[in-house]
Amino acid sequence: MDVSGETMENKLEIQIKVPNQTRYLSLIGRIGENMAREMCRLPDDKETFAHNLNVVLTEAMANAIKHANAADPDTFVKICITISDKELSVKVYDSGQGFDLNAIPNPTESSDSLCDAGRGIFIIRSLMDSVAYKKSKGGNVLEMKKVLD
Repeated sequence: MDVSGETMENKLEIQIKVPNQTRYLSLIGRIGENMAREMCRLPDDKETFAHNLNVVLTEAMANAIKHANAADPDTFVKICITISDKELSVKVYDSGQGFDLNAIPNPTESSDSLCDAGRGIFIIRSLMDSVAYKKSKGGNVLEMKKVLD
């Protein structure tokens, strides 16, 4: 696992590159959660915010591992978390074929209550202010933002 951090004028950025394996999901979630707890300017409920960041990271990384990288253990997922006084940005990079974010079904509109298709994206959208998925150098990036100010 490669972890690098850089601070600039009230801005913290951490980049993490992990093997495409689900065993790292909880570690990545906890890293995000701990970052959120260390922030000096957070929304009112710091614990809820930290937990939500854990959930967002875990869901986004699980989707990248399972869908984008086709559970190939020889590939990697790169995560970039940036927190400033005004915004939290999470980017999850994959090397898959990509997908249309708007074509993902809303699981609350399904008659099958056990269907989990679209559940992760639904959760991410409900916890973040903006979510975008686009082509990136060598693959794709899921970019999620939360306004903190």
